[in-house]
Amino acid sequence: MKPLSVQLYSLRAEAEKDFTAVLKRLADIGYAGVEPAGFWDLSPAEFKKIVTDLGMEVSSSHSPWCNPENINEVIEVAGILGIDKVACGYGRDEFKDLDSIKKLADKVNPMQAKLAESGITLFQHNHESEFFRLPDGRLAYEAYIDYCPNIKFELDTYWSANFGKEDPYEMLKKFSNRTILLHIKDGDFNPERTMLASGDGVMNFPHVLEAMDPDVTQWLVVELDACKTDMFEAIEKSYNYLTQNGLAKGNK
Repeated sequence: MKPLSVQLYSLRAEAEKDFTAVLKRLADIGYAGVEPAGFWDLSPAEFKKIVTDLGMEVSSSHSPWCNPENINEVIEVAGILGIDKVACGYGRDEFKDLDSIKKLADKVNPMQAKLAESGITLFQHNHESEFFRLPDGRLAYEAYIDYCPNIKFELDTYWSANFGKEDPYEMLKKFSNRTILLHIKDGDFNPERTMLASGDGVMNFPHVLEAMDPDVTQWLVVELDACKTDMFEAIEKSYNYLTQNGLAKGNK
């Protein structure tokens, strides 16, 4: 079992009111780690200290989101947080065709190389747009790694299914050798509806996670972009489902 973290973007509304209280409640639930997407009223150093004092780890970070203009800041913040992997991510336009994908790789490859010089791994977080089929039948992500062979992935198991067009087990299996982190979310594959707590939707996580390479993947990270129920209730329910079913481990 891999340790369980939570993407703090899920709790952005709660963090805006009292970010420290959010972190304390996550520790009380039992989460082993957190993945920040912004630090709200805290500095990265203050955030790191609170997380450590609560008995959690910074599993990974989406702050700052890496781009060529802020790469020195990304390296500095990673050092403060004590992590060796940082995120980038892109939208539908960057994956719409082969020319766009090659252009994106021309931007990502120099970032990846510079970060590697500092001992930092660049990983990419996906949405559904990377999992549509090109005219030749390949996934956009398959073409992308031909141009960007050293990028690692934080595969989002839900988005990789592209609302049911693909099998999330097969998608994880296909990219397991470069998937260092997994985003865990659930829902009903209806793009018009919000997500559900893990175990309440259509995702068969016991099956999907069988495709994970345990020598490559380091953390499972719960994320809900939006939720039709109370977000903290869904975050806690997700923790209970994943840990009680032996799919991930927390601190409790």
